[in-house]
Amino acid sequence: MKKDIIIAGVGGQGILTISAILDMAALHSGFNVKQSEVHGMSQRGGAVQSHVRISDGPVYSDLIPKTKADIILSVEPMELLRYLPYLHPDGYLVTDLNPFKNVSNYPDEDVIKSEIAQFSKHRIVDARSLAKKAGNFRAANIVMVGAIADLLPFDDTLLKKVITDLFKRKGDRIVQMNLDAFDLGKKAVSAEIV
Repeated sequence: MKKDIIIAGVGGQGILTISAILDMAALHSGFNVKQSEVHGMSQRGGAVQSHVRISDGPVYSDLIPKTKADIILSVEPMELLRYLPYLHPDGYLVTDLNPFKNVSNYPDEDVIKSEIAQFSKHRIVDARSLAKKAGNFRAANIVMVGAIADLLPFDDTLLKKVITDLFKRKGDRIVQMNLDAFDLGKKAVSAEIV
């Protein structure tokens, strides 16, 4: 078993939280995991990306080579496009449909959606709306974890345990909000799951 996942977005969208959830779930499962991350300038909405490599065998590098990513997960649609050269031919593109317009010449949203739609294995999720429904738009990153849950080598029980452990210091209300966000993300893509 091997899963190579690139997680992308802009500073403040919880990219590193997603990485931490995947890392902890992998460790709890007894898998080998390596992670690499690049932090943008979050106060300016700088690009943030993380490579997470999970395997039941040795993982020799923390960076995913081009054409080898099984999943490219983005909490910002334009950021997803930056990593298309890394996608494996059978890989999945998964993104929030809501842009974070941090530049004056942000591309047309329909053009971005059309570019993503060219890939047969893609999921576009309204994570911001689902996160608001769960209790806070900032939980969009956890909605996105739910949106890829069926593609991961972990069951939902473990992912929910990791989410609970990660947020428990913030109190029961925050834990439940994030668990609800996870469930809403999972439900949003369940009709697409073959």
